[in-house]
Amino acid sequence: MSHIDTATLFDETQGAIVVDEFLPQRRSLRVAVVTETYPPEVNGVAGTIARVVEGLRQRGHELQLVRPRQDAKDVSRSGPGYVEVLLRGLPIPRYPQLKMGVPSKRALVRLWQAYRPDVVHIVTEGPLGWSALEAATHLRLPMVSDFRTNFHAYTRHYGVGWLRTPMLAYLRKFHNRTACTMVPTENLRSELGTLGFKRLRVVSRGVDTQLFSPERRSEALRKSWGAGPNTMVLLCVGRLAAEKNLNLLISAFEGMRLRAHDVRLVLVGDGPERARLAQRCPEAVFAGMRLGEDLAAHYASADLFVFPSLTETWGNVVPEAMASGLTVMAYEHAAASELIRHGDNGLLARAGDEAEFCGVARRSAVDFRHVREMGERARHDAMRLDWGRILDVVEAEYTEAIKTPARAMQLSLRSPLPLVR
Repeated sequence: MSHIDTATLFDETQGAIVVDEFLPQRRSLRVAVVTETYPPEVNGVAGTIARVVEGLRQRGHELQLVRPRQDAKDVSRSGPGYVEVLLRGLPIPRYPQLKMGVPSKRALVRLWQAYRPDVVHIVTEGPLGWSALEAATHLRLPMVSDFRTNFHAYTRHYGVGWLRTPMLAYLRKFHNRTACTMVPTENLRSELGTLGFKRLRVVSRGVDTQLFSPERRSEALRKSWGAGPNTMVLLCVGRLAAEKNLNLLISAFEGMRLRAHDVRLVLVGDGPERARLAQRCPEAVFAGMRLGEDLAAHYASADLFVFPSLTETWGNVVPEAMASGLTVMAYEHAAASELIRHGDNGLLARAGDEAEFCGVARRSAVDFRHVREMGERARHDAMRLDWGRILDVVEAEYTEAIKTPARAMQLSLRSPLPLVR
């Protein structure tokens, strides 16, 4: 069957999906990606999974992206070998601009009965992710998952430390039901392995070195921050929230100003802590949300990227800062532990040692030349973070997941990929 004029699938948001045409031929792999965050939402998970999806599309795979509807104006996009399925979403407490999915097992079962993917890639562990896990299990579809957010580590920052144990139990049960769980670093694989997580695979992250580049440095932008040619500009990019440990950022900045007065602090991002941080540090520049080339210019126009978070699984901002020619100062954790060599292409402090972190910051304040030299080496190292190599690993995990005897019969049950409007 090469063409069907119309058909109907279930959609929890609008009651039905009208299917206008089917592709006449199958490509390499059919992949259903399920995620509760995706651009234009701005966060590390959304940004990296979008790069994976686009990379897989360019390699000729058929992609079905399942995500919550972000607002009333949000419409599904489709094209050759690509379709979005939008399900109902609810605002996340304290982050109303973000949506989480709702239980949708029935909708996913009906969708995947009509379009049977080779593999289901579950990116997030929320209600939609759990529904995907249940639906794929019901249909005996291979699954892989990502561990992208340390939700269990967030609990202590929000006064609910007692939730850490049940949260870990849920995450472990979730991920151990998939063929593999992809994690970004060896350290995280080791940590989760000791906590009972199984079949962990290290899949790193890449960076767009054309977008994030020292060539985007803007003296006009620096001037708007009150920075001159010899001013050391500290930058932090990310959500202004408790789990980002931004009190330590301000403490480090205050210590640096005692050693070298010509220092400025710029924070890019927004979040529930913005008003409190502005009150504590009125000298800081709060630049708000920045995207694309504007964000890249903010990176490149700074000198030292200060990142005090300990809750990241990776931290995309670290390689973005490195690609922009900045020295990164961070804890020896997540991406920083993998990418930074202390004193060579960046600065590290032992994880959790706040005194050491502030000490490293103070010493860097009086060694501007060395900071700039390390930034140049950071740029050179970031050039090796190639997305193509990372996509090779993702494809290999998909292929491994579908290598079971039962799959030979399942593949014969598939119908062509519909374009969903």
